[in-house]
Amino acid sequence: MRKYITEFIGTFFLVLTVGLTVTGGEPLAPIAIGSVLMVMIFAGGHISGGHYNPAVTLAVLVRGRITIKDAVPYWIAQFIAGVVAALIVKFLMGDKVPETAVPLTNISHPLIAELIGTFALAYVVLNVATSKATNGNSFYGLAIGFTVVSMAFALGPISGGAFNPAVALGAMLLNLKGLGDIWVYAVGCFGGGLLAGIVFRLLNPDDK
Repeated sequence: MRKYITEFIGTFFLVLTVGLTVTGGEPLAPIAIGSVLMVMIFAGGHISGGHYNPAVTLAVLVRGRITIKDAVPYWIAQFIAGVVAALIVKFLMGDKVPETAVPLTNISHPLIAELIGTFALAYVVLNVATSKATNGNSFYGLAIGFTVVSMAFALGPISGGAFNPAVALGAMLLNLKGLGDIWVYAVGCFGGGLLAGIVFRLLNPDDK
């Protein structure tokens, strides 16, 4: 149970930070988002692995470092955290929350952006936080956090830079993403996580 609570807490603060900084129009939002992910990973990584992202959990599942028995409760905790965080953001920033979402245009661009960004994030997580070669390192939280910062600055203008289905769900509830576009984030994010897990296994066949 402590693993699932840890996943809830980390995902909650990640989605909360995304919601508050984006609705507040903070131009340096990616730095705040990457930073809160970093500190939450350092805080809870030793308990749950610090996924805080259903797509990362999928990557770790494919990689073989978590079982489906744990993955499903992780996903439930992460998505519930995303919903709770979004509701709190809406309460705190109600006057700044858009009344309606602006639909995505040229779907292929945000879809590819989300897939690439999520792949980068999950690939880094697998290599710095689950690999035998980097076991016991002290930099994994920093590496993962800066991956989010980098991808958010690079790809955020194209897709919004969710790279996380729980973040995408929270953004949908805040009208930052449209309900009709949620499949783009589901396919892009989970596709990126799946691909990262497969690539890790191909590149590290002896790291079981």
